[in-house]
Amino acid sequence: MSLSLGARAMDVLFGKNKKEQLEPVRAKVTGKIPTWLRGTLLRNGPGMHTVGETRYSHWFDGLALLHSFTIRDGEVYYRSRYLRSDTYNANMEANRIVVSEFGTMAYPDPSKNIFSKAFTYLSHTIPDFTDNCLINFMKCGGDFYATTETNYIRKINPQTLETLEKVDYRKYLAINLATAHPHYDSAGNVLNIGTSIVDKGKTKYVIFKIPATAPDRTKGKSPLQHTEVLCSIPSRSLLSPSYYHSFGVTENYIIFLEQPFKLDILKMATAYIRGVSWASCLAFHREDKTYIHIVNQRTGKPVSTKFYTDPMVVFHHVNAYEEDGCLLFDVIAYEDSSLYQCLYLANLKEGFEGNSRIVPVPTLKRFAVPLCMDKNAEVGSNLIKLASTTARALKEKDDQVYCQPELLCEGLELPQINYAHNGKPYRYVFAIEVQRTPIPNKILKYDILTKSFLRWREEHCWPSESVFLSSPDAKEEDDGILLTAVVSSDPQKLPFLLILDAKSFAELARAYVDVDMHLDLHGLFIPDTDWDPRKQAPPQEVQDRASDCPVASQTGQA
Repeated sequence: MSLSLGARAMDVLFGKNKKEQLEPVRAKVTGKIPTWLRGTLLRNGPGMHTVGETRYSHWFDGLALLHSFTIRDGEVYYRSRYLRSDTYNANMEANRIVVSEFGTMAYPDPSKNIFSKAFTYLSHTIPDFTDNCLINFMKCGGDFYATTETNYIRKINPQTLETLEKVDYRKYLAINLATAHPHYDSAGNVLNIGTSIVDKGKTKYVIFKIPATAPDRTKGKSPLQHTEVLCSIPSRSLLSPSYYHSFGVTENYIIFLEQPFKLDILKMATAYIRGVSWASCLAFHREDKTYIHIVNQRTGKPVSTKFYTDPMVVFHHVNAYEEDGCLLFDVIAYEDSSLYQCLYLANLKEGFEGNSRIVPVPTLKRFAVPLCMDKNAEVGSNLIKLASTTARALKEKDDQVYCQPELLCEGLELPQINYAHNGKPYRYVFAIEVQRTPIPNKILKYDILTKSFLRWREEHCWPSESVFLSSPDAKEEDDGILLTAVVSSDPQKLPFLLILDAKSFAELARAYVDVDMHLDLHGLFIPDTDWDPRKQAPPQEVQDRASDCPVASQTGQA
């Protein structure tokens, strides 16, 4: 019996486990790939949601499947490989899920008696989190790491996707959680934020920097060994630190939002014995405020003024910059935390069957904060005098400032920019469109200046986050291309790498691959790779599979 379109999409995107493609497969290219495009697009995301008879509950719990597109001289080669994390290995050995993920609590031995369970519970009080690094990649010096939001990262070989050593951030600084969205300064140093849970009686947010290279006197050592704490911000609650997924930077400042989406440490400490997931210990407190912390990168000190705004949940910062004594930052904001609930696999299935719960609308908001307070300003006055934004910062008693954002647009997520403009004034956001379902089916470009959109979509196609690359002779911010991995729920259409002209959104090329490709989350592009896929060519029969793939109908803009 054939599946309905919705059921098939659910099965393709989240149902069956994906097969890894260990040897490189040559893609069938249609159109013309720019001659200057040489390098490897690395992508990361969950590819396996079932182990034996057990199944993960949440999309973000699945086992990490790394995949890559290596592009050179107009050819594209694809490969994929599951991250051989300790989590993956333990699950495979047991043939069931034995390591807990954020939305799925696992029990290594269901036959244990109550005393054994109590002992195991003690070790889960502040749990040793998973090393299933399924969210993103981080470049650190000349090394690349798969990342998630725990204290573990996994070094990988970016050419073969093989898993190398496991790295514990706790060897270098006291954190239990860290974002998978680091920033990079002009020197290649890594900036990131982590949470230290009840360390020496304090819970705090730790902003840290990893140098691009280790000092000469320590040649051969990893830059991670020279990790430096820039600033520590005490959590407003010892036992309920804020959850955050990313942060913002300008040339001189770091922006951190302490939002009322909080992790209850006491509930987390008892989650194992109560048989509930750690995700159930997260709660949105709509009666609380969102606090805006601005940290001076050079001094490591927070700006003394207390800035706050209304309760909201932000997963992705877009960009931030300084203008005439003010700091402006753009974020994708939600009114509550219900997006996380929508991404449980059971809820996704309901959505594809037409019984979707209300999907929260993401809104691109621009905030502005004054970097220097006018002590003589009247209470209630707007401290933002910029002509470029309608965002306001209202002075209140006790030198607190309430920030009201400018609403730029709705319905976009997974934002990307021309990273050369990171921390600087910019105009364009490249993203995916989210409407009625949390799973995207359109790529879009938003022009902040004209408030206009360009869109790409194709029937039964599900694009992942786009990556922007500047052309070598770029003169304008959007001179370049977008790379996007696209999965199809049409059995007659193979998955493909899509290459768009970032200025016009005209399709330049696509590279079809006859593989079992997953819908990924995040990634990065490594330019000018030394790996030549032709020297490691796959067997002829594997190459021939790609040459027979169907050519899809032409893309359209909607």
